[in-house]
Amino acid sequence: MPDLKLFVAPNTCARVPTIALEEIGVPFDTELIRTAANQQNSAEFLKLNPKGKVPTLLINGTPLTENVAILSWLNATFPDAGLLPSTNSTLEALQQTADLVFFSATVHPTVTRVAMPLKFIEDKELSFEIVRPLGIEAMNKIMAMIDARLESGPWWYGDAWSVVDGYLFWVWARILGVGYPGDTYRNIQRHHDLSIARPAIQRAMLREEKNIEILKSEGLYIPPR
Repeated sequence: MPDLKLFVAPNTCARVPTIALEEIGVPFDTELIRTAANQQNSAEFLKLNPKGKVPTLLINGTPLTENVAILSWLNATFPDAGLLPSTNSTLEALQQTADLVFFSATVHPTVTRVAMPLKFIEDKELSFEIVRPLGIEAMNKIMAMIDARLESGPWWYGDAWSVVDGYLFWVWARILGVGYPGDTYRNIQRHHDLSIARPAIQRAMLREEKNIEILKSEGLYIPPR
């Protein structure tokens, strides 16, 4: 059994591999990175991940970065956990990779435009008047496509939960947390309700809530806004 440590921060996409690890059921540790204190750019952390980002997964002391790589490694290492549907087809396997890349490279940057517009324009008024509305417009198209896909079943791949659903769970919660108008996407809301009932997701959220309490006690918690 590999020794696993996941570096995390609340409300970030580190929630996705946390969910995956809880679904697998193997022992793992998490280490809180205090982004409000710029710990992600500390010399110690940059030795592990020069990109200064979470999530970062230490596997027997060796770091692996980027959600697509982390989730793909977990799926390959623990195939019985069913993080992705099993397949004997190279094309189908690559289609699954494409789904993960879609969330990491298309949906996630759009989340940032909605949830963290100051990353694009430092002027607060302009960022919330220009960047966020354009991000919401782009997100509406994405959510309409995802909602239509979920007509055929409760999960991304129909009747079987996958780690892609874990990614969607994080995306939806993240944008709703900053006031995204998602009332019309009933299939995604159903997806969220089913997701939050999963024991693995509940355990992942409990880990995150404990880290939020730590940050609050240190005066370092910045809530979504």
